[in-house]
Amino acid sequence: MERKKVLIVDDQNGIRILLMEVFSSEGYQTFQAANGKLALEIVQKDNPDLVLLDMKIPGMDGLEILKHIKKVNPETKVIMMTAYGELDMIKEATELGALMHFTKPFDIDEMRLAVNHQLQGPSVL
Repeated sequence: MERKKVLIVDDQNGIRILLMEVFSSEGYQTFQAANGKLALEIVQKDNPDLVLLDMKIPGMDGLEILKHIKKVNPETKVIMMTAYGELDMIKEATELGALMHFTKPFDIDEMRLAVNHQLQGPSVL
């Protein structure tokens, strides 16, 4: 079975490294991008199953990146990462097709469970 691909888009290097370690250890193939341009190149080339997308990225904001991702592949699952107080943007992101959001600082275990749930479906008993 092909490994699921997770793309992490965040301008903070520490967060990208942390999330890559977590999701690599979960068995996913991980990609990272510090900006929207790189993120969209990866989306087109590698077609990730799920994108963890930071809302505030210099140059191209998360909503714009989200629109482009959904244009390339409407099936791509997207989870937003936001700073406190970006509720209006979260609402718009949901309308654009984001599944859910995590407010920073997020609980890494909650995020891990959410990603596993999205990529593997509800666990079968």
